[in-house]
Amino acid sequence: MVANGPNVSLDAVAKEAGVSKGGLLHHFRTKQALLAGLIDEWFEHYDAAVESLLEPEGTPGRWTRAHIRATFAEEEDDLWAHPSVVTALLGVPEVQQRIDTAADRWRRQTDSDGLHPQRADLISRALDGVTLSDLLWRGQETREHRESTRDLLLKLTEQDGPLV
Repeated sequence: MVANGPNVSLDAVAKEAGVSKGGLLHHFRTKQALLAGLIDEWFEHYDAAVESLLEPEGTPGRWTRAHIRATFAEEEDDLWAHPSVVTALLGVPEVQQRIDTAADRWRRQTDSDGLHPQRADLISRALDGVTLSDLLWRGQETREHRESTRDLLLKLTEQDGPLV
């Protein structure tokens, strides 16, 4: 579905997955349900990446640094790299609810991470901007610029006091 865009038929999705259309419909009654399943899979992948990047318990900023590193990780088959799929995903109310739930979870992780709220908020907003930039201008930014931005955000986690 990701490679063919949101207008792909369920027949084509079933064929690509190596299942019958009836088998596909057993798990996903509608294309919207399939899109919701796609976002659930992506969030599970992202959450697993974040957890794999966590530093030991008791380390201030560990969730924030894991989110920074996961956000900047290079993904070959990234769901968000396909604007037509993103557009379709954002048009499905169930998907928007899942996005909101995930964003709330990630914000709670960074907000309770031992960093000053100013730092946590600025970094979270910067990561939102990086994600949006990746959606809109993918590939137009040099690797050095991305690494510099990542390193700057990581540097902001080295202290836990207010920014100003």
